[in-house]
Amino acid sequence: MQIGIVGLPNVGKSTLFNALTNAGAAAENFPFCTIDPNVGVVSVPDERLEVLNDMYHPKRKVPTTIEFVDIAGLVRGASRGEGLGNQFLGHIREVDAIAQVVRCFIDENVTHVDGSIDPVRDIEIINMELLLADLATIEKRREKTERAAKSGAKKEREELAILDHFIAVIEDGGSLRQLDLGEQEKRLIKELSLLSAKPMIYIANVDEDSLLGENNELVERVRDLAQKEGAELVTVSAKIEADIAELDQEEAELFLADLGLKERGLDRVIRAGYKLLGLITFFTVGEDEVRAWTVREGSTAPQAAGKIHTDMQRGFIRAEVVSYQDLVQTGSLAKAREEGLLRLEGKDYLIKDGDICHFRFNV
Repeated sequence: MQIGIVGLPNVGKSTLFNALTNAGAAAENFPFCTIDPNVGVVSVPDERLEVLNDMYHPKRKVPTTIEFVDIAGLVRGASRGEGLGNQFLGHIREVDAIAQVVRCFIDENVTHVDGSIDPVRDIEIINMELLLADLATIEKRREKTERAAKSGAKKEREELAILDHFIAVIEDGGSLRQLDLGEQEKRLIKELSLLSAKPMIYIANVDEDSLLGENNELVERVRDLAQKEGAELVTVSAKIEADIAELDQEEAELFLADLGLKERGLDRVIRAGYKLLGLITFFTVGEDEVRAWTVREGSTAPQAAGKIHTDMQRGFIRAEVVSYQDLVQTGSLAKAREEGLLRLEGKDYLIKDGDICHFRFNV
């Protein structure tokens, strides 16, 4: 699962990505510093994994992960190919969700591609380019579908109606992600890799004072826009995150404490991205390994077992399940079983966030 980090040039995307992944992506003060997308695999912070690790003292602890992709800065006209826009939009098509970094700090030493600081304008530029790119894709598909629909094919007529609805929404300035979609619409969006249908969070990149509580009018404007869209907003300081990334864990904790912060802003970004993709975590525990696993919300027990090994899904018999809270409260799987808190679940069981699972299978 990949989240693409997008935004205008010089808003702090690559600096944020470097801090997020320690991948060393280039971050310089000029547009189009990033050409090819950089990919970083990031551990998802989860206090529950630490607690389970302390309970079992396993040989290894394995967190679940998520991928972030640093995509080059878009500019006005990207949908028409401006600033290598076609190439960059193609990179966005490949990700599952979008994290849009918005500049909410003022620094005369860092240039802005449009000459002034206006985060709402910046968001509208990016979102409009995504919409225009989608419109071109949909209209091209519509021409093909319309020719096929003339023969009276029911499937093509239904698709034509959906495409016309999408066009009307975009021309009215709306985004496809805000629509209540049916299965046929979802399949078509996936097939066409439509950009404005991808889930999105906004990341407000601020200075240190704003992060530590000083009111930032620019952030509030982004917050208002995000609330209207039903989108999530995370406030971070890419500069501070970059400083923290150079420290070891103990130094980082002291640095955060000195600033009066409980956690890194990047931890909030990662969790927000995880939630944005509709993901949940289940755990497997034992003396050899304590491990977190990722599945989509609504996954069945066999599907979760398949994340560990395809044989487990193919030969699934049942799952032994206890909730994280019940395991911690009782102190062990044996005690949870004694108290009737360890359940046997079948093929139709839907995995819940925090489930501790042991899968029985036979192949």
